[in-house]
Amino acid sequence: MAPTVTDATGQPGASGSAGASGTTAASGTTGTAASAGSSAQAGAHAQAGPSRQAGATTRTVTELADGRELIYYDRGTPPTTRAVADLRPLDAVAPSSEVRQDPMTGAWVTVAAHRQARTYHPPADECPLCPSREGRLSEIPAGDYQVAVFENRFPSLAGEPGTHPVPPVLDDPLHSRGPGIGRCEVVCFTADHDASFADLDEDHARLVLDAWTDRTAELSALPGVRQVYCFENRGTEIGVTLAHPHGQVYALPFVPPRTAKMIDRAARHRAATGRNLFDDLVAAERASVAGASASDSVDSPAGNSPSDCPEDSRVVLAGEHWTAFVPFAARWPYEVHLFPNRRVPDFTGLNEDERAEFPRIYLDLLRRFDRLFGDGDQPVRAPYIAAWHQAPAGHEDELALHLELFTVRRTADKLKYLAGTESGMEAFMNDVAPEFAARRLREVGQAGAASPTTPTTPTIASGPTPAAGSTPEATSETTYETTYDTTAEEAQR
Repeated sequence: MAPTVTDATGQPGASGSAGASGTTAASGTTGTAASAGSSAQAGAHAQAGPSRQAGATTRTVTELADGRELIYYDRGTPPTTRAVADLRPLDAVAPSSEVRQDPMTGAWVTVAAHRQARTYHPPADECPLCPSREGRLSEIPAGDYQVAVFENRFPSLAGEPGTHPVPPVLDDPLHSRGPGIGRCEVVCFTADHDASFADLDEDHARLVLDAWTDRTAELSALPGVRQVYCFENRGTEIGVTLAHPHGQVYALPFVPPRTAKMIDRAARHRAATGRNLFDDLVAAERASVAGASASDSVDSPAGNSPSDCPEDSRVVLAGEHWTAFVPFAARWPYEVHLFPNRRVPDFTGLNEDERAEFPRIYLDLLRRFDRLFGDGDQPVRAPYIAAWHQAPAGHEDELALHLELFTVRRTADKLKYLAGTESGMEAFMNDVAPEFAARRLREVGQAGAASPTTPTTPTIASGPTPAAGSTPEATSETTYETTYDTTAEEAQR
């Protein structure tokens, strides 16, 4: 269930869905908390939680100088500085992207030429995601923040049906296209430029979860939106152009290829077995550690040590409400899927127990990735994509919320490049056995359990970044872009 969202007076806000997380909303300079949707659109009819409850999440909605929406998420009562005005002389943005359908595969491709002018690797003292300061105004007018979400100034998708300059052409089977409607938002996880998601404490990670849930509830109610996609790209090796810790949320007007494949496989599994594909998948992985770790709490060492799991188990860690495992047919050298044990379609379906356990599980998982390629007790930030898959509209009964987390690094000094078979034919070839990857991730979990619980700042290792026009080191490797996930397009603005 989605967090309850109210304004400062206790009235329902934009995504006041029923839930137990106690999220509240405060009006900013715009004087309203319902900009992209309404509580009715989001399916929200629950009683609002106390607006100033200690530890509750508070939402403050305001606008940037060019009219884009900015939302601050805080624990407890937000400071008065949340309503500070954006003083930059910005012109209103007028994106004109379109979506075109590949007649050979049916996949939709977004064409957004205006994004060529987006910010690219600015120096740290000019980071547009840091809080504003005297002499340096950024996308965040406040002098500090906990979590901030704003509309991307260079969006791939924008606008609602009927308001877009690109006319639809859907009656030509070879040249189907339409306006690139939707919404692209940037999620700033923390004001600390040098931090990473893995450095957050559990309460702050829960705040990010509340923000993801609130955005999912609101954006899924927009006209024309088929799927809401929350993700984080980290590392220059991935294609990230802004170093500040952040992710994005896309409200997509189409069902992406990977999701379409999942819909097809889930339907085939239901027809063949009468059961849900994702229920069976999670149950099968948890069964590999039955009696050892699958029923234990994440606080227990069970499931974190190779001695506690069968050698061939792909489970990395298992809590009471969440399970992380390396998939049987992993595409990447180190790839982990994280599922709630109880199938829900999206973030709004999580209950309070699942939300409470999430920060421990997710932070543990991210910190394991940082210990994969470190030297001794010194972690090294692994480049990764953290892709949260949520059920698109009309498929809530069969698809399941889950994370697909993977790194493009295969050893401390080698990247996994995609070969011609992978980039050209979508036929992945993995250099690391999934069972070995799971054992390694369990081992580094034990190493982390022996170290202090306070996260340390990992070393930022640039690694072997491919140069333009460079030749892969072997025929099994080429470009690091995936063929189905958005990577370069989503190179963090």
